[in-house]
Amino acid sequence: METKIEIFKTKDELSQFFAEMIVERLKVMPKERFCSIALSGGSTPQSIFQYLATKHKKNIAWERLLIFWSDERCVAPDDQESNYRMTKESLLDQVSIPATNIFRIKGDADPASEAKRYDEAVRQFVPSYNDIPRFDLMMLGLGEDGHTASIFPGNLHLFKSKELFVVAEHPQTKQKRITSTGVLINNSKTVVFLATGEAKSAIVSTVIEAKSGSENLPALLVHPENGELFWLLDEKAASKLINKTDKKT
Repeated sequence: METKIEIFKTKDELSQFFAEMIVERLKVMPKERFCSIALSGGSTPQSIFQYLATKHKKNIAWERLLIFWSDERCVAPDDQESNYRMTKESLLDQVSIPATNIFRIKGDADPASEAKRYDEAVRQFVPSYNDIPRFDLMMLGLGEDGHTASIFPGNLHLFKSKELFVVAEHPQTKQKRITSTGVLINNSKTVVFLATGEAKSAIVSTVIEAKSGSENLPALLVHPENGELFWLLDEKAASKLINKTDKKT
């Protein structure tokens, strides 16, 4: 697996790169095939979604995308904390994507039942590789504590679960969440970590450079053996990296 580190001066430049990733993947796919994407929440994804809705409303074949989520808070779809709500308002309502191509995690349903239902939906609509669904593109955020999706430090067993989706809990707020697990994340064709801002610089360098203590961080376990891993960073998030070039692992 090759880790590719891309550093940008602005969020717009980062967003443009992400848009080009989608366009290029659609170009090489047979016309009858959908491109499956798992999205994440957070301020950086929101900036990307708003950029896509403004700058790429017409030049991306939105009808060929299948939209899923890597994780979701257990809240109603119109709640301010809902990843679905943020994506809907920032992107989905602005582009011509059929409602049948959008697969939200129902955060207002019973968490355990919904994790199982979403597992089955992904298995049904996302083509498999090695008998596991394989997303064409998996978007992940990175918490300052090293969590990714909704798997937090101290819960590495969830990352290693054999299920595709499990119920997790925020360590401070105790809010329940539904999250993808490592078996699904690491089977993706392309995984993209997104991190911007000075506040993320320490954890970015800790994870990318595998510093002492990083072995306990869920983000370090993201390792798509048969895929590719991208880090899309702005200059502030990358400021503590010693080596800013691509790595082979």
